[in-house]
Amino acid sequence: MNIIPLPAFRDNYIWLIHDGRHAAVVDPGDARPVEDFLASQGLTLTAILVTHHHPDHVGGVADLVTRHPVPVFGPATERIAGIDRPLSEGDIVVLDELGLSLSVLDVPGHTAGHIAYYAAAPAPGALFCGDTMFSAGCGRLFEGTAAQMSASLAKFAALPDSTRVYCTHEYTLSNLAFARAAEPVNAARDEYARRCEALRAENRPTLPSTIALEKAVNPFLRCGEDSVIATLAERSGSRPADAVASLAALRAWKDVF
Repeated sequence: MNIIPLPAFRDNYIWLIHDGRHAAVVDPGDARPVEDFLASQGLTLTAILVTHHHPDHVGGVADLVTRHPVPVFGPATERIAGIDRPLSEGDIVVLDELGLSLSVLDVPGHTAGHIAYYAAAPAPGALFCGDTMFSAGCGRLFEGTAAQMSASLAKFAALPDSTRVYCTHEYTLSNLAFARAAEPVNAARDEYARRCEALRAENRPTLPSTIALEKAVNPFLRCGEDSVIATLAERSGSRPADAVASLAALRAWKDVF
């Protein structure tokens, strides 16, 4: 199984899953990179998976289904043109041609109806998390609450540590800069930043990440750590009441960072 990042716009990744013959795409905001890759590799598109309604994630769906009449999976509670397989937590997406099954997670916060897709097999597993989580960061709270985002991130943190995390934006370096401010002392984060800087210097993706790595470096998964709480307390003059309040304060800070 191959999972390929197709760059789109300024910093999006469309994730394409293929086995050398068949392919599925996740969050195709633009049809052209998908069409070009399918043609260059001689692949047949068999499914489209969508995590949420933002245009940079769904803008290519209409053009793709015009040329490839395939099922389009997406969140049941968001109005997205073209979705004919609405999904909610507990649903299973079976992609027979690829021999792949993905569990659906409801992960509101960035948008009200955001979903994610988790494949436990083949090992080490894969999480397509849309804009709910980025490496070293999380999505803005456009429609949801800090409590919802906290619960959504907790679902990700409960997955096996080896799970590979396929985020949809190349935000890693800017997120790491914020993570350094939020938690000044974190050796794992600093080592990761050095690796990511080297990758970006070669114009290579920093993704995928892993759940273990995110738990070590991502301040939004570390809201209960004393090192993060101490920074927030120093910045605001009072200690956050709990992990949700900590996340809310972090997100508000990141929005203006």
